[in-house]
Amino acid sequence: MALVLLMGVAAMAQEEAAKSSNWTFKGNVGLNFAQSSYTNWAAGGQNALNWLGTFNYSANYAKGNFKWDNTLNTALGYSYFNFKQKPIKTDDKLEITSLAGLKATEHLNYSMELAFRSQFTKGYDYKVDSTVYTSKWLAPAYITLGLGVEWVPNEHFSVNFAPLTGRVTIVNDSMLASYGAFGVNELDKTDPVTHQLIHDSEKTVRYEFGARLAAKMKYTLFTNVDYESKLELFSNYLNHPQYIDVDWQNLLVMKVNSWLNCNIGTHLIYDYDIKFPVMDAAGEPMLGPDGNPLMTTGSKIQFKEVLSVGFLINL
Repeated sequence: MALVLLMGVAAMAQEEAAKSSNWTFKGNVGLNFAQSSYTNWAAGGQNALNWLGTFNYSANYAKGNFKWDNTLNTALGYSYFNFKQKPIKTDDKLEITSLAGLKATEHLNYSMELAFRSQFTKGYDYKVDSTVYTSKWLAPAYITLGLGVEWVPNEHFSVNFAPLTGRVTIVNDSMLASYGAFGVNELDKTDPVTHQLIHDSEKTVRYEFGARLAAKMKYTLFTNVDYESKLELFSNYLNHPQYIDVDWQNLLVMKVNSWLNCNIGTHLIYDYDIKFPVMDAAGEPMLGPDGNPLMTTGSKIQFKEVLSVGFLINL
C-alpha cells in the first residue's frame, strides 16, 4: 500500500512539473519472485515462496549554478516456508536523501544534504528468536544533516564530504532502547550503588556530531550490465572519533530485456555503537544480573546479500 501511494504521489509531481525543463524525473518499480515445490522428493527439500518489491525514484532540479537532487529508495521482501506460520523478512529498506548544491568551480559544489533511513516492518533474529522483534518502524531511524562540498568529476562518480554533520539515531521503542539497541544507551555505565549496568528505557534518541563522506558510482560495465555503489563513512567527533562507521551498498543489474532482469545486491555495515548480545555455548543470549541481555563491548561487521530475478518497469 505504501509503495502504491508513493508511486501515485511521484506520478502527480512529475505531471505538475513536466512543463518545467529545469526538473528531471526517473524511477522504477520492481517485483521479483522465487518459488520451489516438492512432492515425494526422496532427496528432501522445503517448499518456499519468496518475493521482493522495490520502488526507486529521483526528482532533480537544476538551474544556473544551483541544483537540488532528491532520491527515494525502498525495498521489502519476505520468504514463505509455511503459509500457516509467520513469513521470514528478507529485505526492508526506506531511504530518502535531498542534496542542495551551489556551483563553486567546474567540478566542485558547496553542498547541504539531508538524509533519512529506516524500515517499514518489524525484523527478527530468526536464529535466536522469531517471536521477539529486534527492529521495527523508526527503531532504528537515522537522520543526518551535513554541510560541506561535493566533487563531481563526471556523470558516473561523485563524492560529498561534509565535515559539519549532525546525526540523530532514533529507537522509538522502550524495550529495544532498554537493551541499548543501535547505540542509544551507554551500556558500559554502572549504578554507583548496585554496580549494575544502567538501562534507561526512556532514552530513545542518540545525538552525534562529526564528519561524513559519501561516495557514489554508477557505471555500465557491459551491454545490459549496470553497477551501482554507495559508500558512506562517518566519524563522531564527540565519542570515539577513531572508530569510523561504514555503510557500503552495491548493486549489480543484469538486464535480460527492457522489463526482465537479475539483480545481485550486497550491504555491509559497521557501526561501533551497535552492540550485539553475548551468546552462550548453546547459542542463547546470556543475561546480566539485572535480567537484561549482556551486550558485546565492541560491534561486529554486518553483511547482507540478496539475489533476485524479476520484473523492472521504468517510470
